[in-house]
Amino acid sequence: MADAKATRKMPPIEQLRSRTLGRILIKMGVLSREQVHECLKIQGQRQGKVQIGEILLELGLVGEDQLRMALAAQRGMEYVNIDNLDIPIDVIGRVPAQMAKTYHIVPLEYSQEENELTVVLDSAENFRATDDLSTLMGFKVKAKMTDADSLEKALLKYYEESQDENIDELIDEIQGDTFLAEFEGRNQSIDLDELKELSESNPVKKLLNLVLLQAIRDKASDIHFEPFENEYKMRYRIDGILYEMIPPPKYIAAALSSRIKVMANLDIAERRLPQDGRISLTVQGNPVDLRVSVLPTMFGESVVLRVLDRTQVSFDLAKLGLRPADHNSVRRLIHKPNGIIIVCGPTGCGKTTTLYSALNELNDVETKIITTEDPVEYDIDGLIQVQMKVDIGLTFARCLRSILRQDPDIILVGEIRDLETAEIAAQASLTGHVVFTTLHTNDAPSSLARLLDLGVEPFLLTATIEGIIAERLVRRICNSCRTPFEPTEAQLMELQLTPEEIKGKKFYYGRGCDKCNGTGYRGRIGIFEIMVFNDEIRDLIMNQASTAVLRSAGQKAGMKLLRDNGLATIYDGTTTIDEVVKETMMEEV
Repeated sequence: MADAKATRKMPPIEQLRSRTLGRILIKMGVLSREQVHECLKIQGQRQGKVQIGEILLELGLVGEDQLRMALAAQRGMEYVNIDNLDIPIDVIGRVPAQMAKTYHIVPLEYSQEENELTVVLDSAENFRATDDLSTLMGFKVKAKMTDADSLEKALLKYYEESQDENIDELIDEIQGDTFLAEFEGRNQSIDLDELKELSESNPVKKLLNLVLLQAIRDKASDIHFEPFENEYKMRYRIDGILYEMIPPPKYIAAALSSRIKVMANLDIAERRLPQDGRISLTVQGNPVDLRVSVLPTMFGESVVLRVLDRTQVSFDLAKLGLRPADHNSVRRLIHKPNGIIIVCGPTGCGKTTTLYSALNELNDVETKIITTEDPVEYDIDGLIQVQMKVDIGLTFARCLRSILRQDPDIILVGEIRDLETAEIAAQASLTGHVVFTTLHTNDAPSSLARLLDLGVEPFLLTATIEGIIAERLVRRICNSCRTPFEPTEAQLMELQLTPEEIKGKKFYYGRGCDKCNGTGYRGRIGIFEIMVFNDEIRDLIMNQASTAVLRSAGQKAGMKLLRDNGLATIYDGTTTIDEVVKETMMEEV
């Protein structure tokens, strides 16, 4: 087998960047042209299903070190052996232990003058880590490559002693920072140069990075940084519930908001108007988007980051929590040739996930799907997604008019907010399109009252709407600590159940364990109310029947109320009485 030591002097990286692997190995003096052509012929015989690097290793024409060196050069990176290097401790300290382990990198050198950090990776596929380090830490980052064993040894050598920093330690470090302490009580009197200096403060960077990485690891959906008169709060929302972290000193509010603005490419000098932006990261190989909202308040800027982690979301109808009968109803609805399908519920109840799951099922080469969203949360291959920009007049109604000239089969209207949007959506369905949309209403029947309030004619509703899906999210009981229990009389009264009605039924709750951070819950599942339109419901709408009458007609046609669906979810041990009571209400008599 070829030996790495036999490689002649490496040509300059600039000459090798973006070249084919075979060409690089020829220039390195490892292979001849004939050997490369022979390997390409073998690759062709295997119909390109095997990488050429695998064939080279299989034939013993190159060593693993030589292959890594060539792959590094292809990406424009130098390959280094770090086994005998002694990296200065101040360079190691530039990257916190948690970040080094998360991104699988080790810092090698740091230039104070150029603020340039040189790091070493063990995979050319990990090159995005350099972008994240630049975003999170503010360095210019230069990457080199080494082999996986050497990097693992270096991580153990330099970071084994230093346990992952926790928020308590970082807050202690911030409280001892004299530069940051100078800004106590100076919320509005900080000039631009000072804001820039604050955003580059090392303790602030480390705290923010730890908060972000911990939030992503704990599967938080939102991170809140909130200034109050006498304190500054940091909170996570996990499974719909806010949890408070140890609060940092109030005087770092401006530093944290400025750092977030720098990362999101926002204007750090603007502190009087709301701003919105985005931060893109790749954590452990998974793309994560952070949607940033900055809102000026009486006591400083409130910043909320929405965590959009595609790996934590499954756009699959079968995994939403739909019961078999409901799943069949939804599939029949979304496969209709035309008509409007409405998904309703309050903010954060899972409407977007349900709609994306429906579109994902319908998404194929024969179908053109266009969405209008505010904002576009997830980028999905095969969908043409349009971001609303109300400030320049790009509203749902205006966009919908243009979409109809784009020859779509299926249209998603993010939300019906006014009569104009509702009427264009109705016209789109009448001309042979399937239209998906959302409404902020409590249940399926009340969506009709909302549309009538907007001014939509009853005949348009009966001619276009095929079905309405109402939903809520309830927390799942943690499987690791799920425990049976006997509900109290008070709990049964909340569900309006009698002891006779629950004979033979089992009830569960989560005791709380390490897996669920002591909450007793892990993850969420949807409960649904599906109203499929029939002739009787359409007649009632034309006769302007009340919501209660429409609800009864829906139940007669097979609609299960949100509360009933919730009860079924309790009985099968998925969620608790408290969750269903909190998220649903009994039918009004």
